[in-house]
Formats: sequence, C-alpha cells, structure tokens
Amino acid sequence: MPAHELPLSNTQQQTKPLRIAVLVSGNGSNLQVLIDAMQGGALPIDIVGVISNREDAYAVTRAQQAGIPIAVLSHTESGKRMGIKTFETHASAQLAAWQPDLIILAGFMRVLSASFIDNVPAPMINLHPALLPAYKGLDTHQRAIQAGERYHGCSIHVVTAELDAGQVLTQALLNINIKDTAESLQTRVQQLEHQLLPWTILLLAKGALSLDADETSKSVSAHLPALPLQLFLDI
Repeated sequence: MPAHELPLSNTQQQTKPLRIAVLVSGNGSNLQVLIDAMQGGALPIDIVGVISNREDAYAVTRAQQAGIPIAVLSHTESGKRMGIKTFETHASAQLAAWQPDLIILAGFMRVLSASFIDNVPAPMINLHPALLPAYKGLDTHQRAIQAGERYHGCSIHVVTAELDAGQVLTQALLNINIKDTAESLQTRVQQLEHQLLPWTILLLAKGALSLDADETSKSVSAHLPALPLQLFLDI
C-alpha cells in the first residue's frame, strides 16, 4: 500500500474505526483531545499506540491513564540519549507491530529522516503552529508578531522529507491582537489546534478528505474548495 493512501473504503469507514498512532514529545494536550473524542464516541478512531522521545513527557501519563500502549524511546540501555537513527529503528518496528492506518505528529520535536518517512506503514500528518507555508520551523508565534502579521494560526500537513513542506490539508486562523505576546498567542493557537486536529481526522475518517493528491484534486473540483480547508475562529 502506498504510504499516501488511507486503506479504508467508504463502507469500512462507516463501521471500522481509523487506527491511529501518535508521536509526541511534550504535554500532550492534543493527544488528550483525541483520547477524549475517542472515548466519547465523537471520532471513529482507535488510538493503537503512542511513541514518545521523552520519558518525562506528560503525554506518556495521559496515554497510561487511558490504557493506550506506549513506547518511550528516549535513552539507550546504556543511559545515553537515543540518537535519531536508533530512535527511527525502534519507532519503525513499533509502528509495524501496531499497523496504524494513520500516524500523527502532535507536538513531536525531532526531525525525521527521509528514509523513515518513506517507509512508515501508514500516511503521516503533522500539526504545525503557523499558517504554512509561512513560518516553518520553530518560534512561529514570536516571528509572526515581529513581522506584523494580522493573522496567525495552525496547519495540518502531510509529512515529507522537507521540513513543514508537505501538502497542507487544513488550517485554522485567528486575528493577532495588538497586546498579544508570543506566550498569549501560543495559548490561543493551541485552542485552535484542539479544534482543527479532530475536525481534520473526522474528514479523513469519513473519506471527505484524502491524502492522495490525485484523489484530493478530483474531490476538490467536484465538492470542496481548494486546499487547505480553513476555519476562522474568534479565540
């Protein structure tokens, strides 16, 4: 199966939850949103596992409390911090064992290699705190304020070997207030993330949005506006 195709047919999507694996590095607030939506029946998903590259990430606790399988890949048995190649070897084996339909990077803070991205067993998407293609990389909130931007927000895009450069699927945006700091803007954008991520996954699970570029272009021309699909929220 090509990595860019979701394996569920329209009929299966109505009866079979989308199997999701989540890669995390920090607090895991977006993971919690997905856990709550799964447990509440709001999303047709099954979170089959969580991989963290930090043992102290609170996302690990969130997954444990929900009874979700966890793989913490932060240090080797000798106690040294796990290098990216070693991390990718273990992560690849774990993902192959879990066999997810979709992999989500939610606050995952390591740059993955092209080889890893090309060989994962499912499509992979990333949640980025900016309106791509603007402000790739880090410190997006401060950079947007310093540039005098009127709007800011977050994007969900397909993961490719080039950093934050894959097809943008969805975006949520807000007005930057004159009194906004990087910290206040981060808080407001995070509220957008908590709405954008489940909304996007629902579109994917229901077949309304495709990760296949050709299929997306066909559906867009017939039924949907051009990607990215955007939400404007007053937060």
